[in-house]
Amino acid sequence: MSTILRIFVMVIALVASASAQWLSYPTAGLPRTRDGKPDLAAPTPKTADGKPDLSGIWLPADTSHFMDLGADLKPGDVPYQPWAKALAAERQGGVHKDDPLARCMPPGVPRVETHGGHPFKIIQMPRELVLLYETSTNEVFREVFTDGRPLPKDPQPSWKGYSIGKWEGDTMVVDTIGFNALGWIDTGMGRPQTEALHVIERFRRLNVGKLEIGVTIDDPKAYTKPWNAKINLGLIPDTELIESVCENSRGTEHMVGK
Repeated sequence: MSTILRIFVMVIALVASASAQWLSYPTAGLPRTRDGKPDLAAPTPKTADGKPDLSGIWLPADTSHFMDLGADLKPGDVPYQPWAKALAAERQGGVHKDDPLARCMPPGVPRVETHGGHPFKIIQMPRELVLLYETSTNEVFREVFTDGRPLPKDPQPSWKGYSIGKWEGDTMVVDTIGFNALGWIDTGMGRPQTEALHVIERFRRLNVGKLEIGVTIDDPKAYTKPWNAKINLGLIPDTELIESVCENSRGTEHMVGK
């Protein structure tokens, strides 16, 4: 990672703290060991209808996928269109003056879920999932509707897109479309997206303390074929999210080169 990129990551990390209010306040319903500590290895909790309960506050296991969503892939496994490869290379050589995060814009999907040091909360309800993100920009939320509605046919482009979800066995499959072309797929690699982006996420809670999100990036205008990644997250028990406010939008005119 370049020195400038390290500085950029440090700056956005300082905008919000991963520490929350109500420290050490016990999470209701969480299984515990004999000494009262959260039993993160306990079996996956279930809702009243027998589905896995994804609820909780989750944090990426590390920052690798925030920097490079394809960190687990072999070189060349991300199938760029030529213009997208050139733009990513240009972004890697710059100082992120065009990065939406540097201007306090929302991180898109799945970038917002890889945001190292910044947890997010899933609230699972019968007809939708609500995701609340503590980011280095400002607070971001998503609604994933699970009530059977279809995706919109002509969505207004947005940062987070429009999401619907359904259960396939013990996996919650979330389809999201309707993005704008302004977001970055990841930070260090600067991979671009277009309004044709379709993100498929597969949420699997492996046990109380572990959540896995399989991600498919399908954007035929930027990549020659869909490509996949996997994000591992850990439960953050006995705490809550904290307010995050981004004030890093001033002075970006000085971010002009290497």
